[in-house]
Amino acid sequence: MFSSFKRAIPQLSIFHNPSSPPSNSALKLLQSAVSGPYPFHKPSAPPLKFNLEVVENTPPTSDQLRTILSYVSANSPKGAETPSPASFLSAHPTVHTRPTSAEGLARLASENPNALKWPIVVDWDHGKAAIGDVEGVKSILEELRKRRDGEIKDEESDQPKGWKFW
Repeated sequence: MFSSFKRAIPQLSIFHNPSSPPSNSALKLLQSAVSGPYPFHKPSAPPLKFNLEVVENTPPTSDQLRTILSYVSANSPKGAETPSPASFLSAHPTVHTRPTSAEGLARLASENPNALKWPIVVDWDHGKAAIGDVEGVKSILEELRKRRDGEIKDEESDQPKGWKFW
């Protein structure tokens, strides 16, 4: 009865900069996964099902950055350094400041888009993010494939707390 409340198709966003080679590779990878067989080496495999939002040349807002940072932190290996806003920054020579907050990072990114590592890819439904890393995008797609193929079951944590389903 309440299954319609659950989102059936995951929502992925790519914050994309066309002048960034990793960003272009990630965008092509995402578009191929949603329009053609996935995995790519299995022509009989169906495409992945997800809504892809392409946000071009616009960095995430400070609220989005806080959420993305929480996803990266939650998925970091135990004992690893806690990701900070600086983990979003590129090694671009024009980046002289190191913001310590999501607001500072959003302000810097809006003033200097080259300050960010592009792309930033987010699976909003499953709390996953990849920052400036095509391998991270492949990991997000592989998890979606495993969910599609039943290798990963949607956890009970995806259900609203306090609701009991019989």
